Amino acid sequence: MSRTSRDSAGAQPLVVLVFGAAVIGLAPILVRLADAGPAAIGFWRVSFALPLLALLAQRASGGVGAPSRFAVAAGLAFACDLAVWHYSIRFTSVANATVLSNLTPVVVTAAAWIFLKQRPARLFVAAVALAIAGAWMMAVGRGAHAPGADPPLGDALALTTAFWYALYFLAISAARRDAGAARVMFWSSLVSAPALLLAALALGEPILPASRGGWAALAGLGLMHVAGQGSIAWALGRLPPATASVVVLIQPVVAAILGWLLFAEALGPLQALGGAVALTGVVLAQAVSRRPA
Repeated sequence: MSRTSRDSAGAQPLVVLVFGAAVIGLAPILVRLADAGPAAIGFWRVSFALPLLALLAQRASGGVGAPSRFAVAAGLAFACDLAVWHYSIRFTSVANATVLSNLTPVVVTAAAWIFLKQRPARLFVAAVALAIAGAWMMAVGRGAHAPGADPPLGDALALTTAFWYALYFLAISAARRDAGAARVMFWSSLVSAPALLLAALALGEPILPASRGGWAALAGLGLMHVAGQGSIAWALGRLPPATASVVVLIQPVVAAILGWLLFAEALGPLQALGGAVALTGVVLAQAVSRRPA
């Protein structure tokens, strides 16, 4: 194989990862455009994704098989994650909802250290403090004309999303020990669908979109769920974790830019600095957590 061919093959996972992260960055925009209830939007998102996930599981693993208890737990955590995050998008800006929910790696690493009875490194504690400081800067830097119906509530919900997604991440990691990615994604989505529908009904949300554009946004969310997450999962098996952890943070950047262009949600100077500080803390926490003991 020529050097050019090797370079091209080595660059492919990075290109796929960038694509997947950028696609996931479209999620909060599509949530805003889907004129249904927040939990109902989550229901339609996973429902539209299920046929494609079943096809992928059939091709990759020979069928969907049976779910493990961890796949079921992942589905329940994912339902809470989507419902809470979609509500945060309704109440605060796209940038805040996306950046604050991306504090998940800090939560995951902290939980892993707690459960494994390992003492956190000083640099990790500093990274967590940095991420929290950035989140605080984003919250207080909104200004008097902050977008959203209730920015403080939306920011709080976005932070809560990081906790639910951490549980989802840990459950998916456990489920992946015995099953392929497509099979686990299928079952976690299948479990989350009825949970999200029940939540939407209990909260009195409108279940059906009121326009064709709303239906198109929901279909786009389903396709994004498969294409974006699938691309990231494929690339993560072919790139160093440190590289992947940084590249995936393209997602909140894409979301913030689109929120500014489509909804005129411009970031103030303190908010922009806070977002950069928070994401830097996340990257540093991931890098420290992956150092060998």
